[in-house]
Amino acid sequence: MLEIITIEENQSQLLQISGEIDASNSVELDEAMQKAFRSGHKHILVDGEKLEYISSAGLGVFMSYLEDFKEGNISFKIYGLNTRVFEVFKILGLDQLIPIYPDKTAATSA
Repeated sequence: MLEIITIEENQSQLLQISGEIDASNSVELDEAMQKAFRSGHKHILVDGEKLEYISSAGLGVFMSYLEDFKEGNISFKIYGLNTRVFEVFKILGLDQLIPIYPDKTAATSA
C-alpha cells in the first residue's frame, strides 16, 4: 500500500512517501509529483524514510521530472531512504542524477 502526504513547508513542497511503489500504484506518485511541480515552489523534497520498496516504474516517475525541474530551476532532493531502497537508486546510477541525503537536515542545508 502506498501513502503520499503533501506538506507545504517554508518555501518547499514536501512529499512524505510511505509503503511500496510499483507499477500498480506509480500513477499516484506521478500525480503527486505533477502537483508538486505545478505548485510554484522552487524546492521539492521527498521524504523516503517510510518508503519500503520502489520498482522501476516508481523510479521512472522520478526520472521523468528531472528535465522539467532543471528547466524550471526547481531544486529536487530525496532524503531518508533505507539501505535497500538506496541501493536500487545506486545500482541504476540514479544517485548521480538525483541528490539523495541521509536525513532532512542534510537535505535542507545542502
